[in-house]
Amino acid sequence: MRMVSIQTEDFSIEHETNQLRVSTPEAGGIATFTGLVSDLNREQKIESLFLEHYPGMTEKQLEQIVDQAEQRWKLLGTRIIHRVGLLHPQDQIVFVGVSSRHRKDCFEACQFIMDYLKTHATIWKKESSEQQSEWLDARESDKAEEQKWK
Repeated sequence: MRMVSIQTEDFSIEHETNQLRVSTPEAGGIATFTGLVSDLNREQKIESLFLEHYPGMTEKQLEQIVDQAEQRWKLLGTRIIHRVGLLHPQDQIVFVGVSSRHRKDCFEACQFIMDYLKTHATIWKKESSEQQSEWLDARESDKAEEQKWK
């Protein structure tokens, strides 16, 4: 199983994890990461986050990230969901799930995919607080996390 989705709809962690489990019965493990919209950034209370993407290109970039992960680790299944549109604190924003025969491949591939997604996918975020609304750039900490895989 290999599936990448950009969507406005919410997702079920349980359903997505079960899909990986059912579609890769030979797996010895599944690792997942679910990202949530934070309620605080730079000491400001966040009211909402608006996400846009470049249709077609973003999906292709996510597929390329999965290609890279599959070249590094022995993966049996991969599932990425990234939401777009208007979201609020504690809404689910991203799901990354991988299955493999071995836990090390699962853990490392899941982290790699998330680190690269944060810096390579054309997804723009506009954060709104009580004080202001602004488009966000990739954080230096995200860029540093990506560098460790080079």
